[in-house]
Amino acid sequence: MAGGEQHEASSVVSELIDFLNASPTAFHAVDEAKKRLKNAGFEQVLEREDWKLQVGKKYFFTRNYSTIVAFAIGKKYVAGNGFHIVGAHTDSPCLKLKPVSKVAKGGYLEVGVQTYGGGLWYTWFDRDLTVAGRLMIRKGKGDSASFLHQLVRMKEPIMRIPTLAIHLDRGVNDDGFKVNTHSHLIPVLATSIKSELNKVVAENGSVEDGVQGGIKNCNEKRNSDNMKHHSLLLELLAAQAGCEPDEICDFELQLCDTQPSTIAGAMKEFIFSGRLDNLCMSFCSLKALIDATLTESYLEDETGVRMVALFDHEEVGSSSAQGARSPAMLDALTRITNTFGSSEAKLLEKAIQRSFLVSADMAHALHPNYMHKHEENHQPKLHGGLVIKHNANQRYATNAVTSFIFREIAERHELPIQDFVVRNDMPCGSTIGPILASGMGIRTVDVGAPQLSMHSIREMCAIDDVRYSYEHFKAYFQEFSQLDAKVCVDVEP
Repeated sequence: MAGGEQHEASSVVSELIDFLNASPTAFHAVDEAKKRLKNAGFEQVLEREDWKLQVGKKYFFTRNYSTIVAFAIGKKYVAGNGFHIVGAHTDSPCLKLKPVSKVAKGGYLEVGVQTYGGGLWYTWFDRDLTVAGRLMIRKGKGDSASFLHQLVRMKEPIMRIPTLAIHLDRGVNDDGFKVNTHSHLIPVLATSIKSELNKVVAENGSVEDGVQGGIKNCNEKRNSDNMKHHSLLLELLAAQAGCEPDEICDFELQLCDTQPSTIAGAMKEFIFSGRLDNLCMSFCSLKALIDATLTESYLEDETGVRMVALFDHEEVGSSSAQGARSPAMLDALTRITNTFGSSEAKLLEKAIQRSFLVSADMAHALHPNYMHKHEENHQPKLHGGLVIKHNANQRYATNAVTSFIFREIAERHELPIQDFVVRNDMPCGSTIGPILASGMGIRTVDVGAPQLSMHSIREMCAIDDVRYSYEHFKAYFQEFSQLDAKVCVDVEP
């Protein structure tokens, strides 16, 4: 690798590490994406308001603060032209706090959580854990009160899910570690005696003893909602958010590992981190869009719209107001098209048929200790570049045309590319690709960077694949319009 390429690769990986460490939740990932987009000249638009768009300009909007869509309009764009999209997701498997999280037993204060997605839950044991997410906070009282959402993250470890000593579970190494997700996955927050000794006093003056206690509401009356969570936890959250405990109206919080993402391995060739699936693809696509639209000159000859869509709730099926099954992307395409043309002219249908979606979600790298889990002719390797995913049963949306287009871009830039198909005797996962392809009728290719330990609290991938992904997405944004014009599909020969 030449010196310039080494510097660029190092910069991309360093930025990814920063992005990962700033994004313990989907809310934080979107917040970090917003900051990067604004710094790059993207203007925020609101879905509840009219959009005033111009060619050659760059915009973004968020939905629920956990989904974000950014787009840059080419200077030669006219209504009916296509959209060149990379789609990814902001969420990862995790443990989320229950609406009533207060658990007390055996002299311990514990926090009730529910599983989100298909996590490798045994990896969450014996980790230094904290909480992050968003709070709904009341400012003021009475009719003058206003309500806002505020991100919160406690960086110090405040919880742990301890394993049972082997002396009390002699068969664990032979029989396997079997996790009961209801009774075993309950993190310890504190001991009742220490809580009482430290006089963690709730607003109504009662001492937290793991059974009683709470905070007053704005009317100074005891409210059953105030008994839902340990006052100790509310005090910690309030201190972090800079508010009073009784100003916290509600929250969406999840457990997070406190160990930061890092470059690792004997040759410094790996990234060890949580949430690589799918913040790695989210970051690479976002940076590619930003760098492919740095100035108006970068959009001088562009006839389409370059777009990145990062959705929430992929890990649980995408069925939400901000998931890939929602109309979020279609709404964006409709509003952009109608801004520059009549909604009566059937221009949106033409635009969708001229559009292309890269569904970017991390892929399964070959595991050296479980090589039999891969089909022998489809074994993606670390450092091998993006993986094109195929499935005859349409668990992935790739077809010959879409894989050719994406592969052609790789060949033009001498970027490695790999293929993956799951074994016939194993079930196949899926992505947002088939959801959007079937829901909108858009051409789609499913791809992803290879990784190990997918859905663990701590995953790993290769730094080379981060650079390859970024460069591939950037080239796609820059060159798709010209390449697609040469692909004669659905045209009489």
